[in-house]
Order: sequence, then structure tokens, then C-alpha cells
Amino acid sequence: MRRRFFLLTVAFFTFAGLAVAGAARAAGYPEKPVRIIIPFPPGAAADNAMRVVTRKLSAYWGQPVIVDNRPGVPGMQAAAAAPADGYTLLLGAGSGIVTTPLLNSKLPYNPSRDFTPVGKVLTNTPVLTTHPSVGVKSVKELIALAKSKPGQLNYSSSGTGGPNHLAMEMFLAMTGTEMVHVPYKGAAPSVNELVGGHVQLGINAVPSVAHQINAGKLTALAVASARRSTLLPQLPTMAEAGVPGFEYDIWYALFAPARTPAVLVDKVSADLQRALRDPEVARQLVAQGSEPAPGSAQDLARYIREDTARWTQLIAERKLKID
Repeated sequence: MRRRFFLLTVAFFTFAGLAVAGAARAAGYPEKPVRIIIPFPPGAAADNAMRVVTRKLSAYWGQPVIVDNRPGVPGMQAAAAAPADGYTLLLGAGSGIVTTPLLNSKLPYNPSRDFTPVGKVLTNTPVLTTHPSVGVKSVKELIALAKSKPGQLNYSSSGTGGPNHLAMEMFLAMTGTEMVHVPYKGAAPSVNELVGGHVQLGINAVPSVAHQINAGKLTALAVASARRSTLLPQLPTMAEAGVPGFEYDIWYALFAPARTPAVLVDKVSADLQRALRDPEVARQLVAQGSEPAPGSAQDLARYIREDTARWTQLIAERKLKID
């Protein structure tokens, strides 16, 4: 009994000591610059938005927050291999965290193994647009046209498995239509080809097409999210326009390398939520076409599980993959 009491006492004070040390570590964080890896090129919508957030975090922390642009898989790999000390973070997209791993089993990183959720940062509202030459003014007109010409309309995307490709696959599945997918290497050429009339329609994030819509170069039919866009409030949602149940957001969130201490994850998550609720930060993000989406690490983990289940089903049904 004495030995058991002794061991329990030692264990209690050990854990208590660790808790105190962890709290002290979080209170002193950060003691040096923090690096956020962004797997997108400079000037991309997510890059522009995150720079607004990093300026606020830097003001909170009294340390520089360095944006490290490493487009594509190399950026994901670099974040996965970084020390789990809270000084390297990742801005991950739903595509890189959820859908691309479902489409490609040969990726050199595994999101569930390599990353710890910190908190969602923002969402971009996708909008369904057509080239004016298509001649439709509503989603119902587009569906009717597509059904009268199965396989004759085409749509652009930023690449196979990208968010706008999967959004269109969802649209085709829910409307019973057939169209030809024309993938490009990135959002910019995808939108440019749509504006030029080389492809006929597409679903793209509002920041990528708002200017072209306002200039009359593209015809906007509906937003894909559950709520109307702040920048394009006149557009109906896809559900309002005749596709009930359609809901799709392009989302971005902050992650830490796996095994990052929970006290540091909680500290960064709390400060991130505080920054996203700052009125000036929110104003700047909305002006760019993004919606702040503050939430806890636990909220993000739950959202990823739900998102994974949804896309697993659609990808299987549509027999999609990346070779």
C-alpha cells in the first residue's frame, strides 16, 4: 500500500509539473519568429488573405510572422517534416487536406498522420459562371441546355481533383447532366480561358471572378455555398436557383506538425480566432472576397471528418482519381 501510495504521489506531482511547465511554455510563446508555410504562390487569394491575418498575429505576439510560399506538394511535405515546436505552421486547403489524398494514394504526406488541426481561417464562396455566348441567364436554363446537348458543353477547372473540378462533379451528379472537363494548371489560366470563350462555364471562387462578373465578361448564375455572398448579394444560392441540397465552400485552415504540444496548439488557435474576429481583419478579408471562419481546433477536426465522409462518397460514385 505504501509503495502504491508513493507511486501515485510521484505520478501526480510529475503530471502537475508537466502541466505547469506547459502553461509556462504557452505563456512565453512565441519567443522568436513564427513561419507559416503557404502551399500557394504569392498573390493567390489564400496568400493575400493570410497576410492580413499574419499582420494581426504578429502584433499580438510581438514577433515577426513569416509567410513562406511553397506551392503544391513540396509545401505540404515541408510542413509535415518541420519540428513540432509551434514555430512552423501550415495554411492547408480543403483540397490538400481532404480531397487530394482521397484521389491520390501515392502522396508523400498523410494529413491525418502528419498534421494537427489548429483552426479554420476562412472560406471562399464559389460561384457558377458562364461565358455570355452560352446565352443562359439562370441555373435552370443551364440545366435544360445541358440536358438537350449531353456531353457538348465544357467547363474549366484549375486541375483534376481541384475544388472547382469537384464542385462541378457535384453539380453534374445532382442535376443528372453530362459535360466535358477541361483542366488547366492553376486558377488563373482556367478563368482566363473562360473569359476568352475557349470554355463555356465553371465554378470558381468569388475573388477569382468578381471583377470579370462586374465587367460583364462572365455571366454569374448562382453561388455554391449555403449562404449568399457578401460581395455578390444579388446572386441566389444554388439551392435557391433550383438545385436543392447543393452546398460547397472552398476552405482554408491552420495546421501544426503532428505532436506539437497541445498547449501551443490551443494558444495559437485562441489567438487566431481573436484575429479573425477583429473588425478590421474581417473587413479586409470580406473586401478580398473571403469570409472569416473562426473556430476551435476541435471544430476543425470535426469538420474535416464530415468533409472527408462526404467527398469519399462522391469520389467513389463518380469514379474519380488522379493518376
